[in-house]
Amino acid sequence: MSVRVLAACSPGEIRVAVADATQLLDYAIWRPGAPDGVGDVHRGRVLARVPAMAGAFVAIAGGEGFLPDSEGAAGRTAGEILAVRVTRAAQGGKGPRLSAASGEPDGPAGLLRRGAGAVERLAALYPTAPVLVDDVGIAAELRATLDGRLKIVGTAFDDAVTGLVDGLAQPSVDLPGGGAMHIQPTRALVAIDIDAGARTAARTDKVTAQLAGNRAMLPELARQIRLRNLSGAIVVDFAGLSSRRRANLGPELAAALAADPARPRFLGFTALGLAEIVRPRAQPPLHELLAGPHAAGLTALRALAREIAADPGRVPGLRAAPGVIAALQADPVAMAGIAARAGRPPILRADPAMPANTWTLDP
Repeated sequence: MSVRVLAACSPGEIRVAVADATQLLDYAIWRPGAPDGVGDVHRGRVLARVPAMAGAFVAIAGGEGFLPDSEGAAGRTAGEILAVRVTRAAQGGKGPRLSAASGEPDGPAGLLRRGAGAVERLAALYPTAPVLVDDVGIAAELRATLDGRLKIVGTAFDDAVTGLVDGLAQPSVDLPGGGAMHIQPTRALVAIDIDAGARTAARTDKVTAQLAGNRAMLPELARQIRLRNLSGAIVVDFAGLSSRRRANLGPELAAALAADPARPRFLGFTALGLAEIVRPRAQPPLHELLAGPHAAGLTALRALAREIAADPGRVPGLRAAPGVIAALQADPVAMAGIAARAGRPPILRADPAMPANTWTLDP
């Protein structure tokens, strides 16, 4: 089966998978009611130049971002109006990263135009792939940029694709031959541990077997980094092997990463034998998108939409932790989407007794 771009739509969220007959090639989540802002063009106003940081803070719609001198802040003065593009989403309490853009410099600060969503972004990476969308309204929004490639289907994700997508939420990945890859994001970096398992247990030449086993999993390592959109500092602890022998994996690791459009770089090995990779961040990584009350609420709406589709005359209520309810109420796109499917807004109940980020559907 040829490569396909699959857009599975639910209230407030579009999960976009690129798949061939056997595996996922790319994956992203698009939330129209809470966009990450990457690619958006704003008319901004310079708030302050900060020479110590080699840049300037710029007011844009909804907050402020940072414009480096190398991206257009050099020579700007406080109060100056200019067009800027968001190149990296906000993270860790910091505003988005900006670059100067062409646009209308006159007028008040505000959003000029939105950047591409995940469907258009992944479709651009696979220009000959058909785009299958399971929502008529979303397809209509995409028709201007993807007309001729769009096909409306009943369900974008079959059971196989759903299983592969669900696996991306898990911290461990099973490897052929009994090994496993364990992925642990932290505030400072992403740590990946390779466990050989039974892969080398029965081999006479253990060193040769360990080297071959680690080499065999390099393509899967690069694929998981890309699918999960891991970014920033990434360190990999390969299975077995001395620090000296691990250096033999360097060229092949760099080659495995080369196909990634984000252009990650293999930096070498630490004194402890950990492979160092740096991958630029633009959109938030998958583990951040899947965490928190908003993600929990959208998962609940997806379940609620399935219940409504199965029995259109019945609209269950949604009871959830207060943070989940508040996050949904702050997402008008999601709430309008579920109301359109149900024929009326569902009843939302905040239950302070429920643990954070939990929910249940009431009869």
